[in-house]
Amino acid sequence: MIRSVATSGDVVRLRAPAKIDLRLRILARETTGYHQLETIFCAIDLADALELRPADSGIDLVVEGAELGPPEGNLVHRAARAFFDVAGIEPAVAIRLEKRIPAGAGLGGGSSDAASALVGLNRLFGDPLDSDTIRRLGADLGSDVPFFLCGSPLALAWGRGERLYALPGLPQAPALVVVPPFGISTAEAYAALADRRAAAHSTPQPVVLSPDSVGGWTGIAEISGNDFEAPTFERYPGLREARNALLDAGAIVAHLSGSGSALFGVFPDVEARDAAVALLRDRAPELRTIPTKTL
Repeated sequence: MIRSVATSGDVVRLRAPAKIDLRLRILARETTGYHQLETIFCAIDLADALELRPADSGIDLVVEGAELGPPEGNLVHRAARAFFDVAGIEPAVAIRLEKRIPAGAGLGGGSSDAASALVGLNRLFGDPLDSDTIRRLGADLGSDVPFFLCGSPLALAWGRGERLYALPGLPQAPALVVVPPFGISTAEAYAALADRRAAAHSTPQPVVLSPDSVGGWTGIAEISGNDFEAPTFERYPGLREARNALLDAGAIVAHLSGSGSALFGVFPDVEARDAAVALLRDRAPELRTIPTKTL
């Protein structure tokens, strides 16, 4: 979900928000190797910042705030290449990406950056692509990208995440993102989940959600969960303890986001969120806490 686009002369500036998964179920594995999933995406106010301006030629991407490897491998660079290819425009843009969302933590930062890049490039070059084409390009770039293009801060997603049903936004609530000093690869998380299910001979089944269950935080709390938590908490018990600290401080919902490694808590008020920060500072000082809010 793109929260803001500001244009000043030949410069386009965007905020690219992070997401949390209020519910994440991993279903059957396709013959392609991809898994079907069912998730409820919720955008939060923690956001990266992008600035795009015309250049003489090429795609010049500068990343600040994090070391993400060669620019050519970044989703923003890939999004730009896809945009120029489909629009039939010679690449000529300078992009500055300021990273504030922790990378590799299950918060969708790279996908949000890519979505914002597509929107910003389309604005900068006179809107040569329609919204359907932008969404198609986003789906080709990654499973989470379509959510950030759907225009809603809350959405139910299924398939590989590219099939979306936008939902009315929930009341904004204070939130806390908790980031450990390590990452968890998506492949590692899927492998651990598969091993656990094989040992238990369990087969996940989809669940029909009622409109009431996604209409407020009480309903969300009743259906929330994350299939990656059991194997992840088994391997990293400190994450379970941190999740429990969020609940002890009064979180309405507290879970792993995506395949991790970040946790999140959603709170009834700022005082409860601040209590969670203090509790985690005491119990797990190695964890980074980022106060934010849902959108």
